[in-house]
Amino acid sequence: MQHRRLLAVAAALVVASGCSSQGNEAPPSVSAPSSSASESSDGAREAVEAYVRALNSRSATELISVGGVEDEEWSRQEAERILADRGGRGWKIRDVRIQHDMGPDVGSARLLAEDRAGTSLRDTFTVTREKGTWHLTVFTGQPTEPGKESAATDEPRS
Repeated sequence: MQHRRLLAVAAALVVASGCSSQGNEAPPSVSAPSSSASESSDGAREAVEAYVRALNSRSATELISVGGVEDEEWSRQEAERILADRGGRGWKIRDVRIQHDMGPDVGSARLLAEDRAGTSLRDTFTVTREKGTWHLTVFTGQPTEPGKESAATDEPRS
């Protein structure tokens, strides 16, 4: 019985992911009223909407919250850089698509928004759920924990 339910949810996700909406506020791209997948998509969508609100209000605190990182000097600096680039432009969401392509607690979100001047913003985020709260991976400069090495991005030395 459980297996059939999972298959039904998976099939609904595949069918729904092909649908889109082009209104001022797009509905969730996946909608299955009482399924856990729908609740996951709604929570992830709310995180994307919170990101856009943080940009529009130029709030570093809100951006840090939606990013799920600690409010520290490095995160404040990175939030300020993001806001300097994209903040205060009156973004309106045109479309949000959530895909749980990496499991029920991790996926991707695609955002299409437009500012007051008609400039488009297209962005893709990794969305993660930690302790029931969805966050967007918008911060890239998080320092490594003491005693841990970060992944190397340099060319290997020979």
